[in-house]
Amino acid sequence: MDSCGDSSSPFDALIFDLDDTLYSSKLGIAEALRKNIDGFIVEKCGFTESKAPSLRVELFKTYGSSLAGLRALGYDIDADDYHSFVHGRLPYDVIKPNPQLRNLLQNINQRKIIFTNSDRNHAIKALERLGVKDCFEQIVCFETMNPNLSKSTRPDEYPVLLKPSMDAMRIALQVAGVDPRRTLFLDDNIRNVAAGKALGLYTVLVGKAVKSKESDYALENINNLAQVIPEIWVVNGGHGGDQRINRAGSDIDSVLTTTPVGA
Repeated sequence: MDSCGDSSSPFDALIFDLDDTLYSSKLGIAEALRKNIDGFIVEKCGFTESKAPSLRVELFKTYGSSLAGLRALGYDIDADDYHSFVHGRLPYDVIKPNPQLRNLLQNINQRKIIFTNSDRNHAIKALERLGVKDCFEQIVCFETMNPNLSKSTRPDEYPVLLKPSMDAMRIALQVAGVDPRRTLFLDDNIRNVAAGKALGLYTVLVGKAVKSKESDYALENINNLAQVIPEIWVVNGGHGGDQRINRAGSDIDSVLTTTPVGA
């Protein structure tokens, strides 16, 4: 794989989601997380075990997360306690080192940033288990988007900000210091991808074989990044500036219409 050191690359930075993007959703982390959230709703908020799953789903749909929803409903929940409960009990041992992913990331010379709704402790643990923590220069996480939450005197004083909230997305871009017109954003959640595109980012829907209207690319597996988006490494003409890819006529678009992603 050729390293990209040419300023004419269309991307100056790549922003990666973490969970279900850098590692497979089939490992069981997401399932364990849902179980832990249900346990928190029962143990800490007093709901019945039969009610917890449907409430979790409703809170996610309405507020973006169970924590955000519970606080919006008036439950005075400490974010650190919540994350300790739902993330601290996850089976991190199922996440194995991924040398192929590490090699891929090391061959991307552009800035590489993690953008996750999870707390920093979880992000660090997952990245360390994958063996790629040192491949990223920055982690934008729950604490980044909610710096004042610990100072709140009532649950509704500071609404929890998370992807796909546009406010959360703007905070992330500002903290990362990237130009969205020259940044590639990879995420497995279609709502997050849509928010990224609305802010001018180039978007990659991870875990899907076919593009959606919200995404510029579809990527079944993160390890297929070089095959699906060679523009990261290959110069497409021009030098520097804010020149953007011609999305309608790009070579990769024509490939995606005729062959499965990653084939």
